[in-house]
Amino acid sequence: TGAPDIDSRVRALAVAVESAIQSGSVDPARVYIAGRGDAVASVFYAISRMPDLWAAGVAVGGSPKAAIDSNRIFAANSTLVPLLWIAGDDSRPMVEKLTAAKLNLEWQSASGSFNAAALIQWLARHQRDAFPISIDCETNSPTFARCYWIQPAKFDASERNDVLPSTRIPGGTGAALDLGGFGFQVDDPGPGVLVTSLPGKYSGPLKNGDRLMALDGKPLASARQYLELMEKFTEEKPATVTVQRGKERIRVETRITLPRRESGVTARVQAQYLPAEKEIQIVSRTITEMRVTVAPHWIPATLLWNGLSLENLEEAGCWVLSVQKELLHAEKCQ
Repeated sequence: TGAPDIDSRVRALAVAVESAIQSGSVDPARVYIAGRGDAVASVFYAISRMPDLWAAGVAVGGSPKAAIDSNRIFAANSTLVPLLWIAGDDSRPMVEKLTAAKLNLEWQSASGSFNAAALIQWLARHQRDAFPISIDCETNSPTFARCYWIQPAKFDASERNDVLPSTRIPGGTGAALDLGGFGFQVDDPGPGVLVTSLPGKYSGPLKNGDRLMALDGKPLASARQYLELMEKFTEEKPATVTVQRGKERIRVETRITLPRRESGVTARVQAQYLPAEKEIQIVSRTITEMRVTVAPHWIPATLLWNGLSLENLEEAGCWVLSVQKELLHAEKCQ
């Protein structure tokens, strides 16, 4: 999930969704994202990257750890996109971490009575509003700068605003074995870690169906125990893995590696429309220009952005807003 490839897949998914909406084959108010097993992390990731596409999301099994470890999951982006995660009871520590960070997450035990019909009913309760009266989004990338009726266009890291702290959910150490990006099922009970997928043109020492049985001589009970163990590593170091392949046990020399963490300033925008006052209020951090699409039923209105006022806004549609010489400037989108 930390690689550029996942961003490419999310962009391609967005293009497919928007194309289906434009063709009239999909109701834009009822677009849902779902995944199970290995795809669960991608559900969390896609919601955080492009929240305004989805009415809600469902994740079955798996783990969002890979998404969290990317350092690109922002709790603000889940505000209007409820996410249902159906997982085993051993997922409770992760659920507690995410809900404490104010991610809009609902959890159901996989051992409970929640079935497919209940899942569909849960989804049906949620619809996407094209013009929600309150929005909140954060991003670390101009490529993923979209927030319902606001699209940030220009950024300046010096434009800080302490009123809007970051909602980034911190990942773990991200430690991994340097064995070529193998895939495994987090829910697999073990013993060991079952290798379920390998990248294209893989040239490493593993094969599909292998089980990683021990790390530096210490048995690996399950995939979740392996993940918990890797979180304890804070430095890169040589390692030895015992691999079960059929009836054969193989000793593999490798390394424990740590990813390069993305840091730096993010951009965040909060906005709301106050019907009684006929007022659009926008507060932002790191944004110096944005496109604001004003709903027809909001007109006429006054617009406030970081304390600067634009009076007598009398035309709906897309406006380009910028700050020039400490004045709020607006012009219609081209």
